[in-house]
Amino acid sequence: MGTELAVPAGIATLVSDLAQRRGVREPLEWFTREKRWINEQHAELCRIPAPTFLEHERAEWMAEHLRGFGCEVLIDRAGNVIAFPRSRRNDTLVALTAHLDTVIAPRNRDDIRVEADGKIHGPGVSDNGAGLAALLAVARAVTASPELEERHSDLVLVANVGEEGEGNLNGMRHLLSRQSPLSKRMGAFIVLDGAATDHITTQALGSRRFEITFSGPGGHSWSDFGTANPVHAVSRLVASLADTPLDGAPRSSLNCGIIDGGSAVNSIPQSALTKIDIRSESNERLEELSRIVTAAVERVQELENGRATGGRISSRIREIGYRPAARLADDSPILPYIRAVDSYLGIRSFQDCSSTDANVPLALGLPAVSIGAGGQGGGAHTLQEWFAPAGRDLGLKRILLTLCLLLRNPSLKPPSR
Repeated sequence: MGTELAVPAGIATLVSDLAQRRGVREPLEWFTREKRWINEQHAELCRIPAPTFLEHERAEWMAEHLRGFGCEVLIDRAGNVIAFPRSRRNDTLVALTAHLDTVIAPRNRDDIRVEADGKIHGPGVSDNGAGLAALLAVARAVTASPELEERHSDLVLVANVGEEGEGNLNGMRHLLSRQSPLSKRMGAFIVLDGAATDHITTQALGSRRFEITFSGPGGHSWSDFGTANPVHAVSRLVASLADTPLDGAPRSSLNCGIIDGGSAVNSIPQSALTKIDIRSESNERLEELSRIVTAAVERVQELENGRATGGRISSRIREIGYRPAARLADDSPILPYIRAVDSYLGIRSFQDCSSTDANVPLALGLPAVSIGAGGQGGGAHTLQEWFAPAGRDLGLKRILLTLCLLLRNPSLKPPSR
């Protein structure tokens, strides 16, 4: 997965020819000419708080701007912003998506700072301010330029909700569910997540997330000593899971990310919980690790109650997230197209495995990749997050050229599901 990509034969000439056509050449030039405008939009959208489950204000901002470019725009029942930059004339859709939500939201506008060289600082400016800014830039460039000829599919732009944390990819799930009128028309996805141009995510990292709660009668630390203690149970569980061997293939991880419980140092808590994140390149390994967690909860509950001389505890396991593991099909057109575009633009890139919105279409057998939107970024999911726009136009050209190749592909059809 980490090797440099070879250039497929035959497509390089097509990319070069396509880049010279007026309907493509003009938006490519627009990306370089309008760097300042793109940077300004990037900073402004990041100043609008969009924590997971509370993306509506940023969604309305995105919808308003996309309408201003001339796109046909709607916000679906999940809260996804869906925009068509051109008149629709084909059954098959190629989707360019970027998630709206951030792990940390700015508390005020001053939390997003822009330096003289254009570097942006603040929560969410790279993940996924970079992706959303690219979505806006593509929409603006395409609507301001002549229409691409020989289009066998239509472009749809999606700013979706629920990618981060416990959002559980809900926006993308809805987009591809039976409740969405667009689901059966989706032919391919390019997911924009973060910055850079050095990677192509072709393998979806699977995950399962659990909230585990231990509950009991609680009491006074002295007079009720001997009552089973939920915090003790959570502590035993975390220690037990931390010792789970995870060496070897397929690569997997197990993380206890949150512990909560108790109200006073001199009281036995009535409840305590932990939230656990399991990840693996294999769905089978995910299921195996989930069974290990369930068995560990039962064992810890039995041990804590066995030590108790008073009230006993009970446990509850609630799944709070599931992302399927999947892989891009070997015969998918997306990867050869990106390889050829990268060769044309002089980009060195490699394939990787990650957890993104692309997990959902990949698990359904749809061609999908996740890529960065250009520029450079770092400090994701922290208050020190940053984005540097130098080289952003290269990433935008990469996105547009790959989209153009997909839109021209007459064999691209949604799979039956």
